[in-house]
Amino acid sequence: MDINLTGFIPALLPVALSPGASFTLVMSSALAGGRSGLCRTLAGTALGIYTHALLIGLGITAVIVSSPAVYGFLKIAGTLYLLWLGMMLIRSGLDARPTQLKKSLSAVTVKEAWLANVLNPKAIIFYLTVVSQFAGKQGGVGNYLTLASVHVLVMSLWLIVISYILIFSAKKSNPARLKKYVNTCGGGLLVIFALHNFVE
Repeated sequence: MDINLTGFIPALLPVALSPGASFTLVMSSALAGGRSGLCRTLAGTALGIYTHALLIGLGITAVIVSSPAVYGFLKIAGTLYLLWLGMMLIRSGLDARPTQLKKSLSAVTVKEAWLANVLNPKAIIFYLTVVSQFAGKQGGVGNYLTLASVHVLVMSLWLIVISYILIFSAKKSNPARLKKYVNTCGGGLLVIFALHNFVE
């Protein structure tokens, strides 16, 4: 394998560490489902990353991007899905009440986290334009899966640390207020991400 890991990690860090859809979903799930909610969302996001690696390794991503109709459909589907998730989070945050908190909390499922990642046009372009530069001259599925594993590891460690700092350490103070802030702000961010992706 002629993978360029030393070049890939600095290129990956700004993407993996910046707040995005995965960050928002993980924060909401950690608040709603605790450690199991966090793990489910991380698992779904990891599956999404591996899906992108497989698609680009098999040459499917290049076909998708080269077809304006297919890529346009995917972009619209991704935008609508992120908008729906964002609106659900905002509604959940606005409805947060101390007496109803346990009944109203619901963590993001593995499938929802996977779809949010797979339908994200930025993730598709990132793997096509950035990750491909570090996969070696021949590329290949194995090389892309190796880079995806590094991506998953960095992303998971970062989101676990942030979850413990922002969610688990503060959850006992005022869960209803925390839920209101996390879900309302997080849902708003998802809506912004969705519209930004669509406009771009």
